[in-house]
Parts: sequence; C-alpha cells; structure tokens
Amino acid sequence: MAQQGPCDGRTGTPPQATDRSIAMDEVDLVGLVAMEDVRAFEALYRAYHPRLRRFLRGMLRQSTMVDEVLDDTMLVAWRKAHTFDATSRVSTWLFAIAYRQALKALRRLDWSLPDPIDEPAAPRDAEPDGELAHAQLRERLDAVLAQLSPEHRAVIDLTYFHGYSCKEIADVVGCPVATVKTRMFYARRHMKSLLGDEGAQAL
Repeated sequence: MAQQGPCDGRTGTPPQATDRSIAMDEVDLVGLVAMEDVRAFEALYRAYHPRLRRFLRGMLRQSTMVDEVLDDTMLVAWRKAHTFDATSRVSTWLFAIAYRQALKALRRLDWSLPDPIDEPAAPRDAEPDGELAHAQLRERLDAVLAQLSPEHRAVIDLTYFHGYSCKEIADVVGCPVATVKTRMFYARRHMKSLLGDEGAQAL
C-alpha cells in the first residue's frame, strides 16, 4: 500500500494513547475523524482494535495477514469517514469495511480455504478440567471454522462472537437478510456434522 495514514508502520498495535482521553459518542468521534482529527482516530482505533482483530482472525485464518488487513481497514475508515451515514451504527460500518478488506486480501492470494491460524497453543498443565475441556472444544470449533468459506465464517463469527442480528450481519456483508439466514443454516449444519453431538450443543 503506497499511501500511508495514521496506521502507518504496520506494527499491528494500536497507536499510543494521548494524555487527554476522548470520551464522546462514537458518531461524533467519526465526525471528528472526517475532519482529520488524529486524536479522535486514535480513540476509535483503540475502541475497535480488539473486536476487529478477533473478527479478522476468524475470517483470514492466517496470523501474518490479520494485522495488515486491520491496518488497511482503519486506513479506509480514516479516508472515508466523511461518507459515514450517521443514522447507522459505527460498529456496523467498521465491520463492513473489515469484511470487504478481508475478502479482497483472500481473493488476491487465492486463499478461500487457508490453513488454520499458526499461533502456538498455550500450555495447559495448570488448567482445571472444566477450562481444559472448554479449550479443547474451542480448538475443535476453530478447526471446523477453518473448513468453512470466508462468507460462512463471517456469519458464524458475527453471530456467536459479536452478538449481531441477521439484519446487522446483512448490513455488514452487503446481502439480503434471507441470504444471511441461508448461509447460517448451511454453516451450522456443516459444523454440526464435523463436531459431533458434544460440539453441536455449542451451536
């Protein structure tokens, strides 16, 4: 990416907090970003960095791509803040940008079904039985999610990890609500067939 903005450097970490924090409505925050207020942009970045990173991690399945696409997402938000429709939610707007940037990255690399994310597993020796079982189920879910298409992964992720409604997901991915419901149906059916009875209860 030739042109850089407030997220330059591709470090994958949020910008440093300023001395005076910005506490305001998110819509007002985007309005300030549209006026090229860097402090407002930093506040928006910090607020959404964890959620967007979690979403992109599920979409991309490659740790080496996540931070780059996250930076691309926030750069688009910086450039296009003036186009934000104040009647919609800031979260929906940002997740829609992230979704499009993720699909663009996957198409560019032709990785419609990439390998599971390559991050080392945390040691479990000291974990209680309940936590160990939950961690194992989480690993199984991640492995199954990796076998879904990016579009199906997005629907599952936005539903179960971000609590979005079908209407909100439709706004994010840019398709009719009926299409979201169809994708959810087939994604859940495929996941249940791979997880078995125990894992299917989590869905």
